[in-house]
Parts: sequence; structure tokens; C-alpha cells
Amino acid sequence: MSADRGPAQNSPSEASSTRPLVVVLDTDPHAAQAISAVAEELGSSVERATSADRACDLAWRAETAVVVADVNSIDGRLESLAERLHASHRGVALLVTASDVNVRAVLRWVRAGAADVMPKPFVRDEVRQALERATMRAAMAAEWPNHRTRQQSRSAASSGGLASIVGSDAKMHRALELADAAGAVRSTVLIEGESGTGKSMLARAIHAASDRRDRPFVEIACGSIPEALLESELFGHVRGAFTGAIADKKGRFLAAHGGTIFLDEINSAPLAMQLKLLRVLQEKRFEPVGSEESIDVDVRVIVAANQPLEALVLDGRFREDLFYRVHVLTIGLPPLRERPDDIETLAQHFLRLKCADANRTLLGFTPEALGAMRAYRWPGNVRELENAMERATILCRNARIDISDLPDRVLRSDLRVDDERTTDVGSSASPWRQTNVRSAITPAATPTVSHATRTIGSPFGNPSDANASSSPSPTELASSVRDRERETILAALESHGWNRTRASIALGIDRSTLYRKMIDLGLARHRESA
Repeated sequence: MSADRGPAQNSPSEASSTRPLVVVLDTDPHAAQAISAVAEELGSSVERATSADRACDLAWRAETAVVVADVNSIDGRLESLAERLHASHRGVALLVTASDVNVRAVLRWVRAGAADVMPKPFVRDEVRQALERATMRAAMAAEWPNHRTRQQSRSAASSGGLASIVGSDAKMHRALELADAAGAVRSTVLIEGESGTGKSMLARAIHAASDRRDRPFVEIACGSIPEALLESELFGHVRGAFTGAIADKKGRFLAAHGGTIFLDEINSAPLAMQLKLLRVLQEKRFEPVGSEESIDVDVRVIVAANQPLEALVLDGRFREDLFYRVHVLTIGLPPLRERPDDIETLAQHFLRLKCADANRTLLGFTPEALGAMRAYRWPGNVRELENAMERATILCRNARIDISDLPDRVLRSDLRVDDERTTDVGSSASPWRQTNVRSAITPAATPTVSHATRTIGSPFGNPSDANASSSPSPTELASSVRDRERETILAALESHGWNRTRASIALGIDRSTLYRKMIDLGLARHRESA
């Protein structure tokens, strides 16, 4: 939240923010603060205005805005403010507050264009519900004229250009720079990365950036084709080449003539097939199965591996000569856990696409949901995140996706990112080779409570206890465990501003379990008296 500022001081980043904006126009500082606090809890950005002109200026700069105006604080008629807002910006909703509310006044304000009316003094739940309704209305109004634009954006994304790849991480920038350079040449490209990082999408982007963009793009996953059929799939066969070959078949290489062929999971290709692939890469020719006639082919080859090829070469499972043949221009795609700043951006991107497909309007995510997504390791990478957003779009019944709308896996403590305990066991050339080394005894916790977490449910958390002169009695032992548990939970709650959802994630326990322990340990009363 920021104070009222002049137009020249608004930065472009504020104007382009994807968070809905709530503009508060109220001369009563206590009322303005109450509305601002609820709006910020809902994930909105908040601006204060001291005049109708300033309120309009702020609203016009945002994609989605809710103007909360007190009828006695407007320098002019409310009808004039509503007309100015709606005439210049479709993605805006006007929320009126007033101390003296009667039926005649409410009808006049609603007819003027107010989305809702909130009487003073405020009731917190009513303010929350009114803001959610108004923000939803503003978002729907903003989306309506942009329906064609959204359809065009989806078509552009499906076309596979480099511009369709979402991400601002430095490693992704480097990968896109290499992909852009690869588009201008015809050399073989090797894309390395874990499953689900977007290797197929990047291959399509390279093809779209090349001079072959108007020619075929053919994709085949070597690991999904049985070994006995892989050669036929790649090179085709002639009639009678084997049992069941009742007609000639054109293979994928010939289908990609003049364009690009993408060999995904090349690390899964059998050694015998690797030798034939080597010849095609070197000579640009092959023989269909059952034929002695060589066919020349003009293809640009892009290959991808979801395992480090150097290790497979050392193990004898990948040909060294083929490795050096495909290792011309290598692009490494980082796993999603190494791109934490891209998680929210990608989630918002997928949410927009899934909402458009389902004909729904959602405003984004609660802070708790965003925190859980950033803490999760995403072993399935971008593909898993996209599926999670599709699921959340279907299940969400509120204005924003909450932590309860996310898959249960996202909340598992054993799948949380812990950068301090992550050890790189591979070289920088293989970015996906990461091992998460975490304790097998206790769940991970935030740095502020990590020491205390080790003692939950265990009287032996402090090494000095082993040197005690006498063993504690059962009563003393139970009391010690209870005291340590209380200290740990209290520390977690305080470090997360008494947000039970975040504290439960840090402690690795369910939110309901945390609340029961708070009651049992007297922490609920502690909060009330704090």
C-alpha cells in the first residue's frame, strides 16, 4: 500500500501489475485503513486517493480496478464519478460506502453505476464479500472486450514461437537466447532437461524461428515406441518387409523432408538404432525396412534427453560417436524448482488459459496458495504445474484459488524445496542432476524455527540432555515435551505473523492439527491476549 501520489510518480510496473487494484477514496483514515487491510488480505494492491480525479487516474492505469468511494468524500456528485469511470475503463467497479443509507439513496447509486453499497460502520466479513464481488465484476468486464485478443493469444501460444514461452528466470533467458541463435542455423540441437520442463515446446519454438517454419515439424518420442517398431516408425518400410506389412509406409524422417524432426527421449533409443541414427545425421540418407534403395532426405534434427548423456556414454548405454554428433549446440532447461520466481508467472499464465477454456473468471491466488506453490519442489515441473492449475480451475468455488484447491502433493513436507540442503551432484552442463538431501527424521522448517523443530515430540532434541545426572520421571518427561512443543509452535506462529496455514506448512503438519494443538497448549488464548 502506498500514499496518495502525483501522476508523474506512478511507475510503469504499477500500471502493468496483474494484481487487481483497489482505490480507496475516503477522508476518514480509520475507514480507509479498514478497507485497505481487507483488500490486501485478498491479494489486491491498494492505493489511497484524496479526490475523484485522482481515483479515476489510478483506476485508468490498472487492468482491473475497484474504486471504494465514500459519498461524503467525493468532491462532486457520485453520479459524475461513476460516469467518468465507466466511460473510460470497462474493467472497473464502483463500491459505495455511506453512513446514512436508505432505500432511495441505494437505488440512485446503483442506477448511477455502483456495483454495491456498504453501510458504515463496517462489518469485516461484509467488506470482504463486497470487495470480492466487485473485483470479480471488474475482472469480467475487463475480459469481455478482450475475448478475441485472448483467442489470438492462445493461437499464438499453440503456434510454438519463442514469444509463447513464459519465464523471466536468468537460466531461462539463457536457454531462449540459445534457441533464438539455433533458429538461424541448421546445426543439430540437443535439449537437456528433466521430464516436463518444456523440451518439446522449445523444439517447436526453434523450428518456428527458423527458415523452415512453413515446412513440416515432426515429433517422435523414442521411448514410447517398442524397439521392434521404432525403425519402421523412423524410416518406414516396404510391403512385405515383415509380417503385417501389407503396404508401403512412409517413415517420420521422410514426412519431415524439408522441415524439422524432433527426436525426444533419444537416450531411450536402442544401441542398434543409435547406429542408424548416426548414419542419417552424417549422410542425410537411409533405407526403409525391407528395402535396399537409399532415400536422400533434407531435415533439420533436434534431439532431447531426459537423462545425462555423458553418464550413459560412460555406462555403455549410449554411443560415444552419436553423442559427439548431437552435441553441437546444447540447450539446458532448468527444472521448475530452480526457477522459483517463475512459478507465480507460469501459474497465472496457465490459470488464464484454463479459465478461458472452462469459460470461468478467477482473480488469481490467495497468499497461502502462492506460498505453498513456491515451497513445493514440482517434480513433474511445468507439466505438473499446468495440470494443477487445470484441477484448481475446476474445483475452485471462490474468487481466488486457495490452498484447499491445490493437489494434496503440494502440501507434503517431504516434497518441499530446501535450498540449504540441496546438493548439486552433477556438472553445470547437466542442470537437472540435483539431489535433495533432507532429514529422514523431522520435516523441514523455516530457518527461524529449525532448531526447535528438531525437538517436536522428542525429549532428546537437546544434546545436553544426554549428560543429565538422573533420568527424568514420566511426569517431568511429558512436561518437557509439552513445553518444547509449545515453544516450537509459538515460534512458527510468530515468524509467520500468526498465519496458521503458513505455520502448519513450515512445521509439516495439517492446519487442523495445528489448531487443535494451539487450543491444547493454550496458544489460542495467548493470541487473543497478545
